[in-house]
Amino acid sequence: MCKTPLNQRVWPNVVLKETEIKFGTDGWRAVIGGDYTFHNVGRVAQGFGSYVRKHWNWQRGIVVGYDRRFGSERFAAHVASVLVGNGIPVHLVDRPCPTPVVAFSAARLQAAGAVMITASHNPPADNGFKIRTATGAAVAPENLSEIEDEVAQVDGDSVNCMEESSAVDAGLWNEFNPDQAYLDHISTLIDLDGVRDRDIEVVIDAMYGSAAAWLPRVLGGGRLRVSEIHSAWNPRFPGLARPEPIPPQTDELSVAVRDSEAVVGIATDGDGDRLGLVDGSGEFVDQLRTIALLAFYFLEHRNLRRPLVKTLTTSSMLERLGKIYDVHVEEVGVGMKYVAPAMIELDAIMGGEESGGYVFAPHMPERDGVVAGLYFLDLMVREGKTPAELVAMLFQKLGREYHYGRRDFRFPAEARSAIEEKVRMWAPDSIDGAAVLRRNDADGFKHYLDDESWLLIRFSGTEPLLRVYTETTTVDRVAELLAIGASAAGVEE
Repeated sequence: MCKTPLNQRVWPNVVLKETEIKFGTDGWRAVIGGDYTFHNVGRVAQGFGSYVRKHWNWQRGIVVGYDRRFGSERFAAHVASVLVGNGIPVHLVDRPCPTPVVAFSAARLQAAGAVMITASHNPPADNGFKIRTATGAAVAPENLSEIEDEVAQVDGDSVNCMEESSAVDAGLWNEFNPDQAYLDHISTLIDLDGVRDRDIEVVIDAMYGSAAAWLPRVLGGGRLRVSEIHSAWNPRFPGLARPEPIPPQTDELSVAVRDSEAVVGIATDGDGDRLGLVDGSGEFVDQLRTIALLAFYFLEHRNLRRPLVKTLTTSSMLERLGKIYDVHVEEVGVGMKYVAPAMIELDAIMGGEESGGYVFAPHMPERDGVVAGLYFLDLMVREGKTPAELVAMLFQKLGREYHYGRRDFRFPAEARSAIEEKVRMWAPDSIDGAAVLRRNDADGFKHYLDDESWLLIRFSGTEPLLRVYTETTTVDRVAELLAIGASAAGVEE
C-alpha cells in the first residue's frame, strides 16, 4: 500500500486529480474510482494524521475500521499505513464491523480516536471516511473544518507512509478482534434474558452490511425466534438501491415479516449505525415515531430525567414528551457532528436524527442500530405491545397523531445557487392555512407552524440532493405540505 500507486507505476505520466475534500454531515464520501481513490484517501489520512499530532493525544493511537463495501479493507489498510508513517500507532480491526463497534473500541482501548472506512447508507458505488473522537463521538463541526484545512495542504508527494511489516516491527501496528468486548458491553445495557425469553418471531434485515449476524448472535439462545435476510457479504447490495433502512429498501423485510408472521422486523444500514422498523403487518414504522418511542422508553421505563437532543429534521413529539416529563429538548443541526457534542455538553439521555440514527447515554455518544434495536425490543417486552400498539399508545399519551414525510430531488449542480436563493426568499406568513410562527435557517430553511406542523427544505450533507421534510397532524396534509415545499424550491417533478 505504501508503494507508488499502481496507476502511477503503469502510467507514470498520469496526473492524479487533487480533489477538494469536504466533510459533510458525517464524513467525506465519494464515488470509488472517481474521487475516492487510494491517492485521495491517502491525502485525507495524512491531513487527519497532521491534525491528530497537533490536537489529540496521538501516542494512544487511532482505531481503524471498515465495512463490507468494495475495497474497504484495502482502503483501511492504506489509512493505517499513512497514520503509522506519521508515527501514530494504529489499532486495525481484523474484520468488517459496524461503525459503532469501531467507535466503542476507541473508547475501550483509550485511543485518541477512530477512523471508519464506510459510506454508510450511500449507493454501492460510494465509499467514505468517518472520524470519531476518543469517546466514540462524532467530531464537532469546527474541528472538522480544521481537519479539512489540514487535508487541503496535502498533495500526493507529502503523504508519509510505512509498510505494515516495518510498522509491526516498530510496535505501531496492532490488529485486533473487536467483537467480544462489544458483545460483553451491550449485554450490560438491557435485560437480554428477558427479551430472549419472549415467545415471538423477529426478522432482521442486515442489508448486506457490516452489522450482519450481530442481532441474531445477541438474541439467540432463548424462546425468541430470530431469522435474518440480506446477510451475505455482497458490496453490490443486490435488490437494494442503497443499504438504507427506509422504504422502499425495507420492502423485502416487510414481505419476510408477513410471511413468517413475525411481530417486528428490524433493519440496520450498511455500517450498522441506523435502525429501521417494520410492524407485524409489514408497515414501516417511520423514524420520527421510532425516536419518540425510544425517548418514551428512557423517560418512562428507565426513569431518566435528563435532556433530549434532536436534529431539525426530527419529530415535534419530543417537545411534547419534554413537557410531559419536564425535561429540556435541544434542537440542533443535521448530523452526528451536532448531536454528539450537544449530548455531551447537556448530559442528555438520548439524541437522534430523522435518518434513523439514535444515540444513548447509557451506551456511548455514537448512534448504534444494533443497540437501538435491542432497546426497542426491551420496550416491547416491558409494555407487552407490538410496534403498532406502541404507536397507538404514544399518540394517546401525546393527545394527538403525528405524520411524517420526506421527498428527495436530484438537481443539476449548476442550479444549486438558484434553488437556494429561491428558498431563502420564500418567507410566507402562512402555509396551507396555518400561521408561520418562526423560521430557522441555520441548516436549510425550517418553518414552524402554529398547529405544531413544520416544513423544512435543505440540501443533503452527503449527496447531491434537495430534501423536503414535513411533520403534521393528519395523513392527508403530508403530501400537501411536501408539494408546497417542492414548489417553493422550484423542483416539482
